Amino acid sequence: MRVDVRALGACNRLAERGAKQAAGALSDLTGTDLAVEVTGASVASGEDLAESFADRESIGVSVGLRGGLDGEAVLAFDAVNADALLSLLPGGQSMERSAVTEVGNIALGGFLDGWANYLGKAIDMSPPRYFEADGAAVLPDGALAGDGVFLFESRLDATTTDLDFSIYMLPDSGPFRDLIVGKTAPAAAAGGEAAGGTASTAVPYESLSTFSSLAKKGSANAADNIAMMTGLETSVDVSRLRFVPLADVPAEVGTEPHAGTVFELQGEPSGYLAILFEESSAAAVADAMLPMEPDEPLGDMAENALCELGNVMTSGFIDGWANVLGTSITHSPPEFVHDIGASTISPLVAKLSERQDYGFVIDTAIETEGIQARCDVYALPDERELARALDHLSDP
Repeated sequence: MRVDVRALGACNRLAERGAKQAAGALSDLTGTDLAVEVTGASVASGEDLAESFADRESIGVSVGLRGGLDGEAVLAFDAVNADALLSLLPGGQSMERSAVTEVGNIALGGFLDGWANYLGKAIDMSPPRYFEADGAAVLPDGALAGDGVFLFESRLDATTTDLDFSIYMLPDSGPFRDLIVGKTAPAAAAGGEAAGGTASTAVPYESLSTFSSLAKKGSANAADNIAMMTGLETSVDVSRLRFVPLADVPAEVGTEPHAGTVFELQGEPSGYLAILFEESSAAAVADAMLPMEPDEPLGDMAENALCELGNVMTSGFIDGWANVLGTSITHSPPEFVHDIGASTISPLVAKLSERQDYGFVIDTAIETEGIQARCDVYALPDERELARALDHLSDP
């Protein structure tokens, strides 16, 4: 099966529209304004999903889907937010199970309406099933068994109370296959753009799974390089290939101060890579690398140390891509950044947005033990060049 990335972008817009409808329905029910934070599609293995959902405790509702779209959809709240949710619902604590079930039924119904309207076919939902789950048990049983599945994830946040939740949809093949191969031109319906389906943006599904694995290996190499240079044990917390609107990426990084390095990639694929530490983490990592205490927490000495670290991490990250894809990829000298998170990533997104609205984002959280340091890696490759490289990867 060949996946058209333009068609996948259109499906992502349908998911975003559905998330907004779900937010509106829940706002009416709870009297609380809800905003859609981000909607993205992931290509993830069962192992990736298990790691991504580790240590989460969730309550929520799941439904099976049949008809215009087959698969399963899930509404999940963090268990720590259960009291905040119940305080907004009729019946409160005394009606926990039934209240959450009703919320899930309303939200998932709103989420799926946009897909049904586009397909021109009803999507039948099974009766909602309430659950309390640890880790990836929030997802359908079959999700962890495959070597690669599509996962649509929408995060919603209450603007006036401590309440956020996610909607997950895992479509089966069948009707969904027709959408992502570009045959049904979903882009025209979802945003007025020309349908994809061209060879320049259509890639074999197996290649997407392979690149997802490459992202994970590159993240592990980067973590090893941190450990080598700091002497601190380092691990990769999350590594997943996602397909998201580029405009949403700065909001994901957030408004907390960050420091790190950004690089421009040349070759195939070209693009950008940002290595960002939260401000306190950046200072701690730089301090661990320097033979003496720096003159100031993020002064010239710390900046030089972080640039050196960024160089080594970036090489470790992209060397594996080039070897497997059979291409040459180089990177620019590091550019040190120290600003709120969204401001560090916005210039990169703006440059890439001149050529595309959506992109594959490889986001990785790297944690360094002993100093509680966390590093996020955002890789933003050019979509056409990545598609071309992945297409060559499938050639015999």
